[in-house]
Amino acid sequence: MTVFLTILHIVVCITLILIVLLQAGKGANMGAAFGGSSQTVFGSSGAGTFLGKLTAAVAIIFMLTSITLTYTASRKPSGLMDKASVPAARQAAPVAPKPTTSPAAPAATVPAPGAATQAPAAAPVPAPAAK
Repeated sequence: MTVFLTILHIVVCITLILIVLLQAGKGANMGAAFGGSSQTVFGSSGAGTFLGKLTAAVAIIFMLTSITLTYTASRKPSGLMDKASVPAARQAAPVAPKPTTSPAAPAATVPAPGAATQAPAAAPVPAPAAK
């Protein structure tokens, strides 16, 4: 559909250029007043109205194809990376399992700053042996 609209748009564009070039300028009648030949290809007064209406019709078709091409171009993704193939998912390197053994000794707790510190409890002293 887009290819057809593009070809139609180019043909209409070239046709519009040729129709505008066929039209006589505003000062074309001045040459006839001084004895020059009048350029009446489409009749004595019909050239202005016929080419004017044809120009309007071709200009409307040109505008419609322009708007349609703009609409179709905005509806489809046009980014460079949209057409690129998606790479395969990367596999993560295997992670060594964490050890599940508990620590040998419990960690010592650190008192909070400003907290009263207690002396560690003394170990029981064995009684002296009787002699």
